Amino acid sequence: MRNKFLFLISLVLISCNGVSQQKKSKEDKNYSVNKTDQEWKKELPKMSYLVLRKAATEYPFTGKYNNHKAEGTYTCAGCNTPLYKSENKYDSKCGWPSFDRALESKIEYDVDYKLGYARTELKCNRCGGHLGHVFNDGPKETTGKRHCINSAALNFVPHE
Repeated sequence: MRNKFLFLISLVLISCNGVSQQKKSKEDKNYSVNKTDQEWKKELPKMSYLVLRKAATEYPFTGKYNNHKAEGTYTCAGCNTPLYKSENKYDSKCGWPSFDRALESKIEYDVDYKLGYARTELKCNRCGGHLGHVFNDGPKETTGKRHCINSAALNFVPHE
C-alpha cells in the first residue's frame, strides 16, 4: 500500500512540470545563426565563448574596448551583426564599454536572475549571444540607459 501511495505521489509531482514551466534555452530558440556548442567553442576565442555562450562576465577594466575611442561600429563577436555605434559610447567608469543605446532591433532583451534579483540581459538577436546588461543609470540628457557590454562579446569595425 505504501509503495502504491509513493508511486501515485511521484506521478502527480512529475505531471505538474508542464511545458509552460520549462525554461527555453538559447539552443531551443530560432536564431538565424544557429551552431552547436562545439562549433562555437571551436570558432570563438575562449573568453568570447564564455561570455557569448555561457553568459560569463569579464573582469572590470580588462576588456580591450573599455577605453576604446575610435569611430566606427561595434559588432557581435559571434556573428558580426552591427550592434552599437561609437557615437553612442560613453565613459560610465564602470569598467566595461557602455552605450546609451543600441542599433534599432539588433538587441534582444531577457531577464537574468543569476544574482538573485531581476536584471535585464542583453543578447544579440541574430545568434543569441550574451552581451551584458542594461541599467537605468545612463546619461539623463540622452536615453538614461547604460548598456554595460563585455568587450569579449564585441568586434570593432572602424569608419572608413
